[in-house]
Amino acid sequence: MLKPSFNLLLSLVVALTVTFSLNSAAAYQRDQAVPVEKVLYGDLVSVRNITEKQLIEDQNQGWKTFGGALIGGVIGHQFGGGSGQDVATVLGALIGAGVGHRYGDNSYYQELKLVELMIKQEDGQQVMIIQDLDSGMIFNAGDEVRVVYLQGSVRVDMAM
Repeated sequence: MLKPSFNLLLSLVVALTVTFSLNSAAAYQRDQAVPVEKVLYGDLVSVRNITEKQLIEDQNQGWKTFGGALIGGVIGHQFGGGSGQDVATVLGALIGAGVGHRYGDNSYYQELKLVELMIKQEDGQQVMIIQDLDSGMIFNAGDEVRVVYLQGSVRVDMAM
């Protein structure tokens, strides 16, 4: 009777891991309309390509530790009898949690390609904006650009 419960628990852990890894959502969707606060035009004073490293941490680390503890506890429960079986269950859970925590870490560094733009706007103000590098939009000093101010962010593109 222990094998069906082990398979059931294993299926539950896999289902929870898949569910939580699929629920990560982006902050901005392509099909959303975003209100524009203002639009200003200006000239590019300088353009500089930069890179930045960002640590991407594993969002499911806790579930991997829990899953390791659960599987380790089920395996440990199969050994011994009486209080020895309880000790084996606890040791299996601890070892499984340690293994799940250590080998389940999928953190990595991502290198972001950015462009730093110094812009003299039509209102006389000079601003510096850093945004993602878009290979379809190459900026050069002297180009006329459009600065779009959105709620909480800003975006620069070529003037039309």
